[in-house]
This record gives sequence, structure tokens and C-alpha cells, in this order.
Amino acid sequence: MLFSRPKTELVTPERALRGREDYEFPVPETHYVTGRPIKPPFPEGYQQAVFGLGCFWGAEEIFWQEPGVWTTAVGYTGGVTPHPDYEEVCSGMTGHTEAVLVVFDPDETTYAAIVAKFFEVHDPTQGMRQGNDVGTQYRSGIYYADEAQRAIAEQAKAVFSAKLEELGYGRVTTEIAPLREFYYAEGYHQQYLAKNPNGYRCHSTTGVTFPLEKLA
Repeated sequence: MLFSRPKTELVTPERALRGREDYEFPVPETHYVTGRPIKPPFPEGYQQAVFGLGCFWGAEEIFWQEPGVWTTAVGYTGGVTPHPDYEEVCSGMTGHTEAVLVVFDPDETTYAAIVAKFFEVHDPTQGMRQGNDVGTQYRSGIYYADEAQRAIAEQAKAVFSAKLEELGYGRVTTEIAPLREFYYAEGYHQQYLAKNPNGYRCHSTTGVTFPLEKLA
């Protein structure tokens, strides 16, 4: 009966998998494409953003190509199970969503611009799925590092919600929550589409451009 719950229902903390004290799988130190570190410490003054927007393979590929982005990594966040592995996250019993860590140079881009790209490249109205990928691990989420990021995330969600409403789309379901921990995914997931160019990409976008000029 452990897994007898809908794939779109978040597991409660008391039913979540226990996890482990540390990683039991290798995580690379450097980015397969850029050769830069994917783990801290990062260059002084650089900022981090963490998002969930469906399958993290295609999501990471989008962000590592963005101007001003220094490095990226994929992992799991938003749940309760410490140091989960991929199979555990896919079971829906960790509470985590597949996530992308984006490290950027604030002299070349802004957190607002990164958040705007986040909203443009997936469909934030789909709840616990993206396209054919169904489950709590595919939910839309922004996981903020501080109050400045939270304020921008909340404003961006309101702006894009209004834009989508004008165009007849449903309610934006993006979760906005503090970043408690980002657990790196297994090495084979990191920069997966650079290693497997014909691999799976899920981009269930609305096709709507984010009105970045409306963010303060």
C-alpha cells in the first residue's frame, strides 16, 4: 500500500521515504559543456536560481545557453527526503520536483530575466505535470534563496498570470517556496542532452512571451 496514492498528490512528510545521510552515487565536479564547477563555491558575486519546470534534461539545456549563465546542474528539491535518487523521486514518495540550478553573473543578466525565461519555456498552468509527464516531480516551481528573489518571483507570477488570463489560459500553478536544499542528481543526468543529443526533450510551452518590462 506504500505507493497507493495518485501520482498528482504530494506525499505527506510522515509517509515520505527516509532517504540517506549522504550521496550514494557519484556527482561530477564540473559541467560537461563548459568545464566549469557545478558545485559551490562559485565566483564571488554570482547568484543562484533554482526552478522546477518538468523533465530537467531539456530544462537544463535551455538555461546553460542563456546569456550571463555561468553554470547549471540538475537535481531535486521542494520535498522532504534527504539525498534521494532518481527512482525514489520518480516514485512520488519524496515530495521533490526535478529541478535546475542556474548560476549567473548579475553583471550580464538579472534574476528577473532568468525568471521570465523560466515562465516562457514551460507551461505553468498544468499542475502536477508537463505534457505527457505526469507526477508531482514535474510540477512548476520557483525556489528562492532570499526575500529579494521571493519578491521578484511573486511579481513575475502575477504578471504572467494576468497575461495568460487575457489569452484564455488556465490558472498558473507555479509553486513559490524557500529553497531548503538542492540535492544534485546522479552524474548521468547532468548535462544529459549534451551527452545524448537525440535524447528526450519536453517543452510544453504556452508560446507566450513574458512582458519583462512589467517587472520592476
